[in-house]
This record gives sequence, structure tokens and C-alpha cells, in this order.
Amino acid sequence: MLRNNVVLAVFKRNVQSYFSGVLGYLFIVVFVVAGAFAAFNQQFFANNQANLDQLSLWYPLLLLFIIPAITMGVWADEKKLGTDELLFTLPASDLEVLLGKFLAVLAVYTIALLFSVTHIFVLSSIGNPDMGLMFTTYFGYWLAGASLLSAGMFASALTSSTTVAFVLGTVICAIPVFIGQVAPSSNLIQSLSLVEQFQDFNTGVLPLASVLYFISLAIMMLYLNRVLITRRHWSSHEQNSMGLQYLVRTISLAVILISVNAIVSYGSSRIDMTSERVYSLSQTTKDLISKIDDKNPVTIEAFISPEVSREYVPIRKRLIGLLREYDQLGGKRLQVRFVDVEPFSKEEEEARLLDISPQRVQTERGGRAYVETIFMGAVVKSATDEVVIPFFNVGTPIEYELTRSIRTVSKDDRLTVGILNTDASIFGGLDMSMGGNQPPWLIVSELKKQYRVEQVSPDSPISDTDYDVLLAVLPSSLTEPQLKNLVDYVKKGKPTLICDDPLPVFGGGRGIQMAPRMPKPSPGGMMGMRQPPPTPKAYEGRLTPLMNLLEIAWDNGEVVFDYFNPHPEFAEVVRPELIFISPKSGTKSAFSLDSNITSGLQEMLTFFPGSIRPRKDRDLNFEPLLRTGPNSGLLAWGEITSPFFNSVRIVQDPVRVIDEHAHVLAAHITSTPKSKVKGLNVIFVADADLISDELFNIRERQAFGLKIDNVTFLLNCVDQLAGDDSYISLRKRRQKHRTLTLVERETSVFIKERNAEREKANEVADAKLEEARDRLKEQREKIEKDPSMDSREKQIRLRMAEENESRRLEVDEAKIEREKQQQVEKIKAQTERQIREIENRIRWYAILVPPFPAILLGICFLFFRLKHENQNIAPDRRLK
Repeated sequence: MLRNNVVLAVFKRNVQSYFSGVLGYLFIVVFVVAGAFAAFNQQFFANNQANLDQLSLWYPLLLLFIIPAITMGVWADEKKLGTDELLFTLPASDLEVLLGKFLAVLAVYTIALLFSVTHIFVLSSIGNPDMGLMFTTYFGYWLAGASLLSAGMFASALTSSTTVAFVLGTVICAIPVFIGQVAPSSNLIQSLSLVEQFQDFNTGVLPLASVLYFISLAIMMLYLNRVLITRRHWSSHEQNSMGLQYLVRTISLAVILISVNAIVSYGSSRIDMTSERVYSLSQTTKDLISKIDDKNPVTIEAFISPEVSREYVPIRKRLIGLLREYDQLGGKRLQVRFVDVEPFSKEEEEARLLDISPQRVQTERGGRAYVETIFMGAVVKSATDEVVIPFFNVGTPIEYELTRSIRTVSKDDRLTVGILNTDASIFGGLDMSMGGNQPPWLIVSELKKQYRVEQVSPDSPISDTDYDVLLAVLPSSLTEPQLKNLVDYVKKGKPTLICDDPLPVFGGGRGIQMAPRMPKPSPGGMMGMRQPPPTPKAYEGRLTPLMNLLEIAWDNGEVVFDYFNPHPEFAEVVRPELIFISPKSGTKSAFSLDSNITSGLQEMLTFFPGSIRPRKDRDLNFEPLLRTGPNSGLLAWGEITSPFFNSVRIVQDPVRVIDEHAHVLAAHITSTPKSKVKGLNVIFVADADLISDELFNIRERQAFGLKIDNVTFLLNCVDQLAGDDSYISLRKRRQKHRTLTLVERETSVFIKERNAEREKANEVADAKLEEARDRLKEQREKIEKDPSMDSREKQIRLRMAEENESRRLEVDEAKIEREKQQQVEKIKAQTERQIREIENRIRWYAILVPPFPAILLGICFLFFRLKHENQNIAPDRRLK
């Protein structure tokens, strides 16, 4: 039986010996400083996220230094000094000595880790981190280190040299750290990886399976320690038999621990510690499952590849975890069937027949690139309906997708969304300019998961009873009779979502041909036949009767720009016409806080949007949904585009003038009791690219690290118009976008100055060009007014002057453009230096502040130790 007082005595002895010298404090200081260097590197500022992701990335390697440093002398020093024999002859069992030493090194590691908590205080001073996430991250650090301490002790027990013990400790600890690199696609090998088991902690989750993994690793290595220290009891003739016996015991223990881990991981529960609780089922989901009719049960068939590339491992793990929670909560009402899809198997054939779409993913193994086919979809079905979720991608909101599908198949009927046929061709079809049939937009398949979706022809009056919501994208392309049918439908008070765009760029730039200011394309014809002329757009694409009905002003050629960019890594590659909408832009109402549609959204991205304004004499309610930041302005059609053959192209660097207004990009327009038109219910969005496939794919894959709410916004609009807001809160449920607010605040001043200097450089260049053009104009006027020349001589002189001035103008334009670019580059370089100075100042503050508590404690301890030693020395023996 263990005696606590003995364990405590060994514990105190080892802790005191570690902190009796400067070396222990030195290791802690180095550990904290190294952690600060890893946590607050340049990538940390580029990511602009208030978390410790960079430290977590390097922490396993940091453990390879600190763990051997703490444990190298645990047994090696005892052997070296010969105190091991004395230690084991004390009235203490081997297990008590072992536990005392383990608890001692665990205490030392815990103290070192507590000193590194200063990273959180630094992070809090420059941002707003999620404290729940910080707790799970540090708890993961502690568990990972605790499990490796026993491995470091095992290395120390193998030798009497602390140097050799340090090297051996590093090698042994490296096995669980790097084992995942051996077989990245093997679930078994990955489950043995310390790095893999730590992933959930770094997302704000406490997984029971991972906690058990770290405890099991510690138990296994402690048992090996015990085997080594009990060898001294074996007589010479028992060495072989006892060695074989303990080998069998060790293997048996390993098998038991692995089996227990495998069993627990299958039905593992997890505690969600994030502020938004995004990794646990919401109350909405729980309420829905409890209301499923027993007579119409729901089945989820999940088709998941047993092995996936590293990027999709977290998604696969979370998907399986959530599905198990659905299964446990659902009982007989909801059952989940897991199907492992092996390549070329019957299960793969079944998945493809059910329209489960595999994803071809490029991954790397052993320095070679491979393309893998991954299945990660589901079929949600009942006796009355069926919904297919083809693939759960990186940005797919898993709980929302599953809950929405369950509710859809549980009901006998769905609401209907009508999509108006326009030149945008949302439903796809034959496109002569693209040379073939084009697929439907991805938003169509997204809407079909919840609604019945039907095409609506604008060529005849639109039925006011067949559709719960009408979606019209680019109605500016309609002819006059078609537009009249749309306006008549809206007048009846039918819910309508309208997305138009002064400069659409979807389809790889194909959309620019559909801009309202561009002529309507020819309808095409058979090969060799003459094509009929296109029908002109109604009111030249201005939507005049619709604007009059909605009582808003919209210039169909005016494009909005905004210099706000919350992603520093894209500062020089994203032009201001690609607008990020976020409250961090300086406009708190960038997303309307009063609207159920937008409250809770965090970031959206729009391409070349327009601006809408309410008319002064309106009697309708105009509720802005999306606004730009104050560092924005407007560009006219002639400023943002230039002629290019039979089309136009986008000007790369137009002259932009900030008007310091927050421009409205979308609004909800409804009738008031005083309105002439009753029941009006329209959402107008001045950007069609917002729901394009390009932005849809960015959201699905979280490309470039962007987590945008474009699809969420559109679906919220449809739900709100349809009068069904049950999904809106669930759809917006995700972790808050927490950025480095201090860095943003300080750097925004320089960015604003850079924009002002750039505009000034543009204005100077334009003035010089205008001056050069005025010279030609003056010469023309001088020649035309010269009475000494006849008309023929004037024409010759004018032509010569124009040729000379044209050449000079070309030279001047090239020179002025070169000078402007040099000035812009100079401004850019100066601003970048200023921003880097701010980041470096904050970085050095983040690196130098954390070790101060450890240094201060070490100095205090050294001072008291010296003082205590001097007190025990007789006065006559002290140096005078």
C-alpha cells in the first residue's frame, strides 16, 4: 500500500534539488523565451488571429528540449553520485520512489508552464482571445508534457550520464512526436501520434479519448521505469526468465492500453470549452430530434473514407463525433449508419449511385505528391423525403447541414423558391460564348437541400401562388416586357430577393459582358446562319420602374471601393474594389445588428459591388443590411472600365477619392402603414458576385484562410423572406473572428496615410497629363487664330503639331507614369516599414515580458539562499 508521506518526502527532495541552483531557473527562462519566439513570429501577425496557433505548431518540438532538460538528472545523477543505493535502502518501496520522482518532475514542468501563461496576458493586451480555447490549449500542453516526462525518466534510468540521458530522452520523446510522419494515411499510426492527439485541444475541445491517450502513454512509460529500477532485485540466474516475464507483461499492458483507447475513442465524448460552444450540439438540434415522429424515423447514412489526407483529418474526426452524438440522442427516431468507403469497393459504387461526390485531394507523403479520392458525404432520408450532402468540406458547417437535412426529410412538404431566368443563367444551360453547356450555380444545389427550387420564366406574368420566395439575379438584363412582369409580381407584396451588379465578374470574368451598361448579347443561331440582333435591355439596364417602386437610387455603372482589409497578408494583392465587410472596418453597423439576417455575421467578401440609397421622399421602410467602412468611395463606369475591342476591361489603378461615407450594399425594403404599396417585402443586394461559384468555393474550402459568410447571408435572406427563421441562428453558429485589435488600430493610421499619399500621387500625375494635353490645345488654338496662314497651311501645321505633341505626350505620359509608380512604391515601402516597426515592437514586448517573472523569482531565490548561507557562517570566518 502506498504511503503518502514517503511519496511526499521523495517529491520535496527532488523539487528542492532542482531549484537549488541557477540551472533550473535558466531552463525555465529559456523555455518561456523560446515559446514566446514561436508564439509571436511573423506568421502570427500575418494571420492576425488572437490565438496561440503558432506556439501549438512548434510546441511538440519545444517539448523535445524542455522534457529531457527536466528529467535528465532524475536517475542519472543518482547513479553518478552513488546515491541510488542509499535511496533504495530507505524504508520506501520502488513504486513510492518512482511516483515521488515523477510528481517532482511534473511539478517542475507545471511551474515552467505556469510561467509561460504570460503569453496569454500578452495576447490579451493586443487582442481578445477566447479564454475557453486558451484553457484547453494549455491543458493540452500540460497533458502532452506530463506524458513525455515518464519517457524522459526512462531515458535517464538507462545511463549515469546526464548528457547521454538528455540525448536519449530527446530520441525517445521524438517517437510519439514524429510517428505520424511515418504513415500519414494510417488511422492506427495517427492515433499513436502525440501531435494528432493534441489537435482537438488546440480547437477548444477536451476530448476524453485524447486525455486517455496521454494518461496511457504516461502509465506505459512509468511501468518501463519500474521494470528498470526493479532489476536490481533479480539474481544473476533470474535475469533471462524475469526479463522474458516482464517483456510479456509489458506487451500485454501495451495491448490493453491500446485496446481501451480504441474502445473509448469510438464512442468518445468531448467537452466543448469555446465561448460559442460550436463543437457541441445546439439546443435547436436537440429540440428537433426530440420532435421527430416515431412513425417516420430518420436515417443518416454516412459514407466516409477510412483514410483521408492530413488536411481533412480534423473534419473527418468532427463529423464522426457529431454523428455519434446524433445517434446517441436520436434513439429509435434517428439512426446513423457508418459506411467505410474503400477504393473500388461495393461501398464506393453505392456512394456514387446515391450522388455522394468524392473529392480529389492532392497530398504529400514521403516528399512525393499524391492525389487521393476522399468520400465524406451523407444521405439523410425518411419514408417521405431524401436529402444528399455530397461532401463535407473544410468550410462546411457540419451541424447546420445535418440538422437542416433532418428537418427537411421530417416534414411532408417543402417551401418553394423560384429562380427567375435572366442572362446570369443560374440554372446553367447552353452558353455559346463558353462553347457548350454550363452547369447550374452551386447555390442552386445548396437551396435544393432545403427548398423545392423551380425555374421561373419572365416572359409571362409570374404566378403569385406558386413560390414562397422569388430570387432574381441580374434583372437588369431583362427586356421591357420581362421587367414589367417582375415589377407586377413585386407589387403584389410577394417576397423577393434581388441581386444586381454594376460590374459582375463571375465565371472567370464572363459576367462583365452582362453588366447593366453592356449591350445584351445576341441570342445566337445555327452554325453558318446569320444571328438575329439582340433585344435591348429595359431602360438601358437601369431598372427604372423597379427603383421607383422600391423608392431607392441605384446607379447601374457606379462601383464601390473600400481600403479596409482585415487580412494583412493580402494587403498588396487585393484591390480596394474587392470589399471585406466587417464591423472591424470602422462601421459598427457594417452588419445590421437589428436584422435577424445579419446580426452575428462576422465577415463577407464582395467583388465590385454597387451602392444603393433611399430616396428622401420615400414612405417605405429602408433597413440597411450591409455597409462598407468609412475609408470608401465611388467610381463611375468610365473610371473603372476602359474600352477593349467589342467589350470593356477593368482599369487596374483608377483614381480613387475617399468620400468617408459608409455605403449601403444591401437593404431590406418593406411597406409601412403609410405606404401606397401594401405588403412589400424585398431584399435588394447590389452585388451578384456575392453568391457566385468563386465565392461559394472560397467559403467551402476556406481558401486563403478566409471564413466568409456570403452563403450564410444569402440563405438567411431566403429564410427570412420565406418566414422560416428556424435555421438562421444555427447557420451563424461559429467561432468569433478574434483579431489583433491593437495591431489593427495602430497600423490603420499608416494605411490611411498611405492611401491619402497614393491618391495625391494620382492627382499630381493627372494634373501633369492635363498640362501636357493643354499644350496641344493651346497650339491648336494659336494656329487656328493665325490670320497669316490660309486653311491649307493651317491643316498642315495642325497635323504636324498634333504629330509632334502626340510623340511628346507619349513620352510625357510614360515619364509621368514612371514617376507616379516610383512615388507609389516609395509610399508603399515607407508604410510597410512603419507597420513592420509596430509589429516588431509588439513582438519584442511579447518576447521580453514573459521571462521576467521567472528571472525575478530566480534572483529572489538566489538572494535568500545566499542570505541564509551567510547566517550559518560564524562571523570570524567571513571574508573581511
